[in-house]
Amino acid sequence: MAYLLYSLVFLTIVSGTILYLLRARWLPQFQETVAQLQDRFPQAGVLYSRLPGSNTFAGDMEAGLSSSTFDLSGNIDGNDSRGGLDDAAKREILKIMKRRRVQFDEARRMYMEQRFSANGIGADGRPKDPKFVSFS
Repeated sequence: MAYLLYSLVFLTIVSGTILYLLRARWLPQFQETVAQLQDRFPQAGVLYSRLPGSNTFAGDMEAGLSSSTFDLSGNIDGNDSRGGLDDAAKREILKIMKRRRVQFDEARRMYMEQRFSANGIGADGRPKDPKFVSFS
């Protein structure tokens, strides 16, 4: 039984290596065949559609990065030409939303608390520095 497993693993590694080394020959033909199949069966692409560009406010809103307290519709309606929200922050917030199953506002709050903590700021907004003096 182990002989069969080792043979299968060896055959997979050898075929993968050969396909990788000869990819310049077979990859254009493969891409052409896929394009022909997509032309022949256009309804196959209905199940998947790309989101709008990720660097726009419309794309951010489509991705679920908007709420009543963090409304992006004003940016979209005003034809704001800026690039949208920060990509690194978007990825982190989406990761928190998916991992902890929370809504956008809660994920944004958690992200900001993490950023505050990493920069030495408490959850209440005050610095954690023991030498900090505030006159209020």
